Amino acid sequence: MQFKISTDPEGLSFTADPEQSILEAGLAAGLLLPYGCRDGACGSCKAQVLSGEVDLGAAQLSALPDAERAAGFALLCQARARSDLVIRARSLGSATDIPIKKLPCRIQSLERVAPDVMVLTVKLPATEPFVFRAGQYINFLLPNGKRRSFSIANAPHESSHIELHVRLVEGGQFTGHVFSTMKPRDILRFEGPLGTFFLRDHPDRPALLVAGGTGFAPMKSIVENAIATGSTRPMTLYWGARRRDGLYMDELAHAWEQALPGFRYVPVLSEPAAEDAWSGRRGLVHEAVVRDFPDLSGHEVYACGAPAMIDAARTDFHTRCGLPGDAFFADAFTFAPDSSPRSS
Repeated sequence: MQFKISTDPEGLSFTADPEQSILEAGLAAGLLLPYGCRDGACGSCKAQVLSGEVDLGAAQLSALPDAERAAGFALLCQARARSDLVIRARSLGSATDIPIKKLPCRIQSLERVAPDVMVLTVKLPATEPFVFRAGQYINFLLPNGKRRSFSIANAPHESSHIELHVRLVEGGQFTGHVFSTMKPRDILRFEGPLGTFFLRDHPDRPALLVAGGTGFAPMKSIVENAIATGSTRPMTLYWGARRRDGLYMDELAHAWEQALPGFRYVPVLSEPAAEDAWSGRRGLVHEAVVRDFPDLSGHEVYACGAPAMIDAARTDFHTRCGLPGDAFFADAFTFAPDSSPRSS
C-alpha cells in the first residue's frame, strides 16, 4: 500500500510506503524538502500535517515539543504516513538542479589542526564534476554498508577537492581510522551533496552564523563562497569552543574580516584554561548572540553543532530575541553507536 502526499500551497504530490519516511519518499520523487541531521534532532525538516494521519516516529522532544505535536507538526525525517496526507513544509522545490552522486575519491592530505581535529582533504575524479551548495555535506560509504557524514568545508568553486573537518570520537571506528591508519592515496567512496543547510536568498536579512566546534566547517564554506561571489550581505560568525585549541582556524576567521565587507567574527570560549591566556568572550556561544542581538526580528540564523547547542539557540533566539519561526536553519551533529558525528 502506498499513500499520496500532497503539498500546500504548491500542489506538488508524491507517494510514500508506510515504512518509508516522508522525507525519503519526497527526495526520491525529486522534491527538495528541507532537512539536516535525518535523526529527528535538528528540526530542519519540520512541517505541518494539514490533513491525514502520521506516525511521528523517533522525533526528539527538543526538536518537536508537545505544543507543536498538538498543532499537527511532524519531523519529515521520522514521520511515516498512515493515510493520504496534505503537508505544509517551509521550503519546497526541485532537487534535480544539483544531482546527488556516488563517487570515488582519493585521500590527498591529512592535517591535524588540534588534538582532536583532523582536516581531511580528498581529491575528486577529474572527469566527474561535483557540484554542491556551500553548507551541504557528504556521506562516506563504508564497506559494511554504514555511512559517515561530514560537512564540506571548502567553497563550491574549489571543485577539484573536498575539505572535511573530522573530530576524533572516543570509540568511533571511522574517526579512529582517520586519526590512526588512514594515509594519503587511500581510496574512499562517498555520496552527495546532501542536506538543505545553505544560505537562503534573502540579501536584505543579515545572516548570523553560529558554530560549535567542528560546526565551523560548513560556515567556512559559506563565508569563503561569499568572498568568492562578492557578496555584500551583512554576516556575523560566532564560533564557540571549550578551549582555545578548539578554535583551530582562528587566524583564518579573523582574516575574513578584511576580505569580506560587512563580515564580523566573534570567538567564544566556554571553559578557557589559564594557559589559554584568553581575553575574549566567555560563556556559551548562543548566549553571546543573545547579548549582542536582543532583537533578531530582521535576521536569519544558521546554526551548526551539537544538538544541545542547537536546541538552546533555537529556543532562546525565538523566545528572547524575537527571531521569526521561519528564519532559523540548523544542522545538528548527532551520534549513532560505533559511529562518528553527523557531520564533524
